Amino acid sequence: MKARITKDTAIAVVLLWLCGTSLRLPILAVPPLLPLIRADLHLSATAVGVLISLPVALFSLAALPGSLFIARLGTKRTLVGGLLIVALGAALRGASPGTAALFAATTLMGFGVAIMQPAMPASVRQWLPTRVGFGTAIYSNGLMMGQLFPTLITLPLLLPWLNGNWRWSLAMWSLPVALTAAVVIALAPRPARAPGEQLAGSGTSAGPAKWWPDWSNSLVWRLGILSGSVNAAYFAANAFLPVYLADTARPDLVGKAVMALNFGQLPASFLLLIFAGRLERRAWPYIAGGFIELISLIGMVYGAGGWAPLWAALFSFATGSGLILGLSLPPLLSAPGDVARTSAAMFAVGYGGAVVVALISGAAWDLLGNPRSAFVPIGLCAIVLTLSAVGMRRRRELL
Repeated sequence: MKARITKDTAIAVVLLWLCGTSLRLPILAVPPLLPLIRADLHLSATAVGVLISLPVALFSLAALPGSLFIARLGTKRTLVGGLLIVALGAALRGASPGTAALFAATTLMGFGVAIMQPAMPASVRQWLPTRVGFGTAIYSNGLMMGQLFPTLITLPLLLPWLNGNWRWSLAMWSLPVALTAAVVIALAPRPARAPGEQLAGSGTSAGPAKWWPDWSNSLVWRLGILSGSVNAAYFAANAFLPVYLADTARPDLVGKAVMALNFGQLPASFLLLIFAGRLERRAWPYIAGGFIELISLIGMVYGAGGWAPLWAALFSFATGSGLILGLSLPPLLSAPGDVARTSAAMFAVGYGGAVVVALISGAAWDLLGNPRSAFVPIGLCAIVLTLSAVGMRRRRELL
């Protein structure tokens, strides 16, 4: 007998998807515009790495405050606050007169996304307590679509409509995020709970909800390393592949390659809506994903000309699968009351590693003078992903 889909369930699904898109819309508006931004502001390759890594750095640094806000203010208020901060930061980027202002606005925007990150698993737990896996797949699908929309729209439609102005193109992506905040305020369902479960941020008679991660638990670090290897590879590839193609006399492939880097994750997200239950806690998808990432990365850098977008799509499929499956691990491997703080710890460790990889890639390019050297750290991330999955399988955290 099929479970009846209630009004609150339908609203929760829509809101999770919209919030998922808001996690990436303003951030992924940058890669298609990087050649214009770099030329206008005279950015070095290291500065490009900094620009891309700033939001990722905030994902790490502000993940734990996000857990604190959830415990003290509640999940809905934290989620709405994060959305409004993202919208403000994205709009201010468009008003940036120079590099410092652009970096400052990007930092603000990254802070908003960072406090939203642990709020998403907590929202899934509150709004769909008996369908956590499906809820995670829904907001992950929104996240993937949020990565795809800017690549589909920015260069062919938005930039020409705005007379080639990259600042206005960045600012426009603040509008859907602000609208999402308004919809959450108006329509968010009341928190539900599974039998015997405490809601994040609700507290108990014994004391307030926990927010500080249990750093003595080695699982937190293993989740962070696994998550970080996927995120680092994805963000660094988005940062350096467009500039690499432009600098190697293939600017005609920039739009196609950036689109492929994000479009390739979309089939993965739809497939996992169907098969996520069968792949939960399985080690082999991560092992296979790391191998595919490494092969496709070599293809992007050394492949013959026009094949770069196809290799980028394969790379994107592998990273997208790893990202979605990784997001499901905190709810699967931690106690219900620990989901937000375990997720926050995973984001803090994982995105911190992603920042380091992006900076190392940019520095390698500048110091060695060889564009291909920027992709060596990305390849190492693929190897780390495979080794992490093997290690977690030996501990029976993955099967």
